[in-house]
Amino acid sequence: MRTPQDKPRVERTIQYVQKNFWAGETFTDLDHAQQAARTWCAHTAGMRVHGTTATQPAVVFAAEEHRHLLPVPQQPYDVPVFKQVKVHKDFHACVGKALYSLPETWIGTTVDVRADSETVKFYHRGELIKQHPRQGAGGRSTDPADYPADLGAYATRNITAQLQQCERYGPHIGLYAARIVDDPRPWSRMRAVYALIGLVSTYGAAPVDAACQSALALDVIAVTKIRSMLERGTETTSPALPRAAGHAPTRFTRDPSEFAAA
Repeated sequence: MRTPQDKPRVERTIQYVQKNFWAGETFTDLDHAQQAARTWCAHTAGMRVHGTTATQPAVVFAAEEHRHLLPVPQQPYDVPVFKQVKVHKDFHACVGKALYSLPETWIGTTVDVRADSETVKFYHRGELIKQHPRQGAGGRSTDPADYPADLGAYATRNITAQLQQCERYGPHIGLYAARIVDDPRPWSRMRAVYALIGLVSTYGAAPVDAACQSALALDVIAVTKIRSMLERGTETTSPALPRAAGHAPTRFTRDPSEFAAA
């Protein structure tokens, strides 16, 4: 503030608004509150005689202060969003239902985010560490430079390369991966393909291929189900299907011959 001695006078207005406008009032929604505030400022607060200046604030504003105002911006104010996010093992952090990549050194770290309508900026202890253009929900912004050199296919979301890798592990694994990415936005399903490849690293190719074969037979496309089968060791066991009603005689079951007409 240019004149610090005026600070108490400015802050005193907050108490005046709290006690004379908000106190005891009830508003149905934001529009109602805004309209009531305009009316109160124009006819009550603006027309009162100020205790210090002994003038009406609305009259002083119109005569002396109004000409100093800047033009109203043509675009609305871009309100940024501040939050903290964690950088996951896939080199990405999620902001506004979109994914943004960060260098490998930040994996597992919680960083600060400032996101507006144009950019998403990541900070660590006040220092800018990464910036991306803002993406819509479901979007993704990946900088290949954030990845080690041997993860180029991962960085560029090379779906073909990942499917070929799954086919090398086993025919049913390859087919299962192809079913996973059978989507209008296949890149949005790549995390599931990476999870499937991770199961191969954990349990081996043969058990995963057998689990995929069983899941494909039942048309179950979910990597979580494959993981559950491997954890329980049921990848080679045929599941017991539900039996149809009426498979065994019941109390009122009758032989068809009893309904034959003489």
